[in-house]
Amino acid sequence: MADNTNVLVVEDEPAIVELVSYSLREAGWDIRSADTAQGAWESISRGKPDLVLLDWMLPDQSGLRLLARLRADRDFQDIPVIMLTAKSMEEDKIAGLNNGADDYVTKPFSPRELLARSRALLRRKSPHLAEAPLRAGAVTLDPNSCTVAVEGQQIDIGNAEYKLLKFLMAHRERVFSRAQLLDKVWGDHAVIEERTVDVHVLRLRKALKSADGLIRTVRSVGYMLSEK
Repeated sequence: MADNTNVLVVEDEPAIVELVSYSLREAGWDIRSADTAQGAWESISRGKPDLVLLDWMLPDQSGLRLLARLRADRDFQDIPVIMLTAKSMEEDKIAGLNNGADDYVTKPFSPRELLARSRALLRRKSPHLAEAPLRAGAVTLDPNSCTVAVEGQQIDIGNAEYKLLKFLMAHRERVFSRAQLLDKVWGDHAVIEERTVDVHVLRLRKALKSADGLIRTVRSVGYMLSEK
């Protein structure tokens, strides 16, 4: 999805909010959160999100009531909504879907599954948010499937190297220092030393095989991706 995808997480359990927020920010999405239905409505009124992840049980009213309110409002009725809930009974799922939920994830859930379902829903309902594949030389990176191919052949690539390649492909012909790459690619959560960037660059070049020349070392500065 596009890097400016905006997600509202409506959930009153801080641990779940933190887990979901961290996972989706890793995907490059902007995250807001609210712990009540009223707080969620106020947040949506201030700025319409691209996706709402909505807990079934909230302190002030049920997520279903908030969902019904959204679906009854002409300005907000088309917002994609995934229900997050501990309820796994089939009748509850049907109730959620009948009230206008687009999908349903039962707790405890895998953050990777939630991200995959969110991406699939946005591709279906908001195709304008889907990221186009990135291409440089013989390399194609597909952000939707998180795969990389060299001359049409999919390659094995680690998560850190994938994130590094995606960033460099999105900012080709620009030189970044090791410190900038640490900040832009791994962010504040990462406990990585600057010299570890060199290790990931080495692994990335090895994974790219014949296309390894795309990753250039700029002496005394850092690294860049260049087709020149």
